[in-house]
Amino acid sequence: MKIVTYNVNGLRPRIAQHGSLLKLLDSLDADIVCFQETKLSRHELTSDLVMANGYESFVSCTRTSGPGRVAYSGVATFCRTKSAFSSTEVALPVEAEEGFTGLVQSFRRNGSNTTCKASVVHEGLENFDHDELLKVDSEGRCIVTDHGHFVLFNLYGPRAGCDDAERIQFKLTFYQALQKRWEILLHQGRRIIVVGDLNIAPAAIDRCEAGPDFEENEFRKWLRSMFVENGGSFYDVFRSKHPERREAYTCWSQSTGAEEFNYGSRIDHILTSGACLHQGLDQEDHDFLTCHVDQCDIMTQFKRWKPGVSPRWNGGRNTKLEGSDHAPVFMKLIEIPGIPSHSTPPLSSRYAPGVRGLQQTIVSSLLKRQETDQAKEKKSAVSLSEETSTMCSYAEKLQMSLSSSSLHPASVGEADSLRSLPNSQQTKTLGESPTKKRPRKSRGMQLSLKSFFQKCSNNGEGVLDSADKTCSEAAIKASNPESIGRQEEEKEEMNHALEPISGESTSNQGLIKEAAQMPAENNTSGSALLEWQRIQQMMQSSIPMCKGHKEACVPRVVKKAGPTFGRRFYVCARPEGPSSNPEANCGYFKWAASTSKPK
Repeated sequence: MKIVTYNVNGLRPRIAQHGSLLKLLDSLDADIVCFQETKLSRHELTSDLVMANGYESFVSCTRTSGPGRVAYSGVATFCRTKSAFSSTEVALPVEAEEGFTGLVQSFRRNGSNTTCKASVVHEGLENFDHDELLKVDSEGRCIVTDHGHFVLFNLYGPRAGCDDAERIQFKLTFYQALQKRWEILLHQGRRIIVVGDLNIAPAAIDRCEAGPDFEENEFRKWLRSMFVENGGSFYDVFRSKHPERREAYTCWSQSTGAEEFNYGSRIDHILTSGACLHQGLDQEDHDFLTCHVDQCDIMTQFKRWKPGVSPRWNGGRNTKLEGSDHAPVFMKLIEIPGIPSHSTPPLSSRYAPGVRGLQQTIVSSLLKRQETDQAKEKKSAVSLSEETSTMCSYAEKLQMSLSSSSLHPASVGEADSLRSLPNSQQTKTLGESPTKKRPRKSRGMQLSLKSFFQKCSNNGEGVLDSADKTCSEAAIKASNPESIGRQEEEKEEMNHALEPISGESTSNQGLIKEAAQMPAENNTSGSALLEWQRIQQMMQSSIPMCKGHKEACVPRVVKKAGPTFGRRFYVCARPEGPSSNPEANCGYFKWAASTSKPK
């Protein structure tokens, strides 16, 4: 039997990456797959997210609605089985439970999601505050499945910043209650397997460049106290199989590109506790790890990125690696006998009302959507036809007015007086039908970028100012599909010109050289590119160079609440890595100059 734990950092994008949920599960090739951080809410559960042929699924979603906690966590356990009914397979659980306190299970039996003082908590948790236990189980952080020979806990441990007292207390209560539940099960003679992202690196060997006080953290102390070598009941399976392996990490920061230089930590774990399954042998020399765990390792080569997308860090602003920031971890078990015939528990996703409802009404939903789309297309086609005819008529009149003003100076006064009239009178003067709407300039007459860099003409020759002339040209071009295509190409070139110079200097220079070779009358985009390049160079001159590599830094903004919230700063653009590696981030930091005026 093979068990895999994987923090997917959002189940939707991982399914999209592989094409379907079934392909994602098959790529892991395991009998039991435990996902963390699914980021799904209960009303979003649909068959394409939780149902796959040959698998039974058990899902827990967050039930809270606080800031930043909606569809934030979530866990899901997928069990590969040949049949969901009358099966003797160990992978198919005998029982399943959402949460570990017993409160969520009580609510499900009572058909209610509200607090109930009469709800029964599991043995050993009676001394905990009821509201605290309810809060612990409300973030969708645990699924418990009983597989006969062992009880499997799929966990997503809470994260708590060093200065966040509320979350520290939440994390402390979470693990204290969890420990009590484990102690009761072990006292009953049950075997326990714990898998998931615990958000705890046990020792300094499990963290790149751990500081001298790293192991003094209270949660690291707690986790190490659970291990057999420190008097506890659990084995850290990976470390038991690879006691001396270093730089074995499962999580890397995406925002700093830390995976480039393997600058990470090992926070995804598999723990086991309990006796072996052998009968009639001296149990003192036998345990579940020694007798039944064949392999355990980190799946560092597992494909976590979209096809064609490089996982390498490119630096620069807004750079983000595709895929999960975690690697899966697997464990292979041997000599696991079958169990008595049983069927899938009621918690299975196949019984979820939302999933069943979607399967029953999918045809009608598609038909309704098709009818709605057809109605929208018909309405937009009529509207577009009316606006196009209006713009064409208006563009022709403007072109005639401009042509006559260039031949007859006396007509300039007429043009000026025309602009001074109200919009309704201008429309009537140009002979446009009064029943048709005049298109708004902000939508139908987009100004060319070049117009913002041209000086207004004040030479007294009686010509329109630059902005009005550009507006007229835009209106005339709007009726010509070829001009629209050129405008889109020009906009695309502008977007490239706005990217950081450090990463696009070669391409920008090529565009500028190409624009310089164009004829004068077709050099509109070239002139604009030159202007953007000039502005870009002015901005670049204000960006500091990092001390370690003499390269342009990247700007960041403080997003953490506090006195510096929203303030900009600059850091080295290279990915984070060990300080001994000269190619990694040099650690340069500088606050951006404040532009606010003192009060």
